[in-house]
Amino acid sequence: MGALLALAGAIDRINEWIGKLVGWLVLAAVLISAGNAIMRKAFDIGSNAYLEIQWYLFAAVFMLGSGYVFLRNAHVRIDFISTKLSRRTNAMIDLAGIVLFTIPLCLILMYLSWPVFERAWVSGEMSQNAGGLIRWPVLLMIPLGFAILLLQCVSEGIKRIAFLSGQRAYPFAEAEESSEEDAFVAEMAREALAREEALLAAKGKAP
Repeated sequence: MGALLALAGAIDRINEWIGKLVGWLVLAAVLISAGNAIMRKAFDIGSNAYLEIQWYLFAAVFMLGSGYVFLRNAHVRIDFISTKLSRRTNAMIDLAGIVLFTIPLCLILMYLSWPVFERAWVSGEMSQNAGGLIRWPVLLMIPLGFAILLLQCVSEGIKRIAFLSGQRAYPFAEAEESSEEDAFVAEMAREALAREEALLAAKGKAP
């Protein structure tokens, strides 16, 4: 398990680096979008290339950032349910979801999207818009993004197994950050449940 945890740590560091890169891509997208809008409105100068690079960058942020989101445990959960379950039960649910759903999904979408990228690469496919960009870089984001997510699935699966077997204190990469977020969500859920119970009790006492 020590070697597997070392592998998980290496994957986590890769996605930490990718997460920082994605942050710069967001800034680039904002600057290009603002500059494009200013040039179009102020000087009546437009470019399909500038428009397309915006959604190329958006695609890169969305696809490349998925592994970082999983690393930070920031993906969508049904918090009202998960906060009522023990950390061990949540880890078991996470592991089942990773093995049965997320990993197969990543493999299927990588298999389906790679030929699309390959055809665009070989043919040199270009945008149909005048002055548009070559297509293969944005199509590469699909298999690459799911490959990155697949790697993080491996890391998260290892950490969940280590936690369930008692070889790790926490199921997540960042226990301190996760615990603060979990505590806040749990407190909100408890307050909502308390209000709901008080409301039901008041209705029960009403004549």
